[in-house]
Amino acid sequence: MTAGKFYEELIVGDIYEHPITRTVTETDNLLFTTLTHNTQPLHLDEEFGKSSIHGSIIVNSIFTMAFAVGVSVSDLTLGTTLGNLGFDEIIFPAPVRIGDTLRGVTEVVGKRESKSKPDRGIVWFEHRGYNQKGELVVKAKRAALMAKNKQIKSPQNIS
Repeated sequence: MTAGKFYEELIVGDIYEHPITRTVTETDNLLFTTLTHNTQPLHLDEEFGKSSIHGSIIVNSIFTMAFAVGVSVSDLTLGTTLGNLGFDEIIFPAPVRIGDTLRGVTEVVGKRESKSKPDRGIVWFEHRGYNQKGELVVKAKRAALMAKNKQIKSPQNIS
């Protein structure tokens, strides 16, 4: 049994509020930034950050996006996704700072069956991340190739 949802179980318009939250630490930001070779001083240099328009270090935005997508895995795609097809419409409307607590929400915004493989379909997810004040800090649309469950009859498969 898989923990994720199969193509047939993902309904356009459904919204999932993910229970995992995380307070971002300086170590999180430092490790992620250095592991990805991002030398932007906004993420690494407190004095530079103080003199910036933000007034402090800000968290690497790709970490923020990765969190919003990552917390959705156990609820939606664990063992049922066949791979990511791409990301689109990614925005970061507010910066994340060290000490912010993040939460994620995912909405199923579209889906279609595969044109060439009857055992799979494409699902579009909109992942949103919020800080502890309820401010939107990331929004990203993702296309995922999802397995179908041979045991579930979709309307198209019913004879």
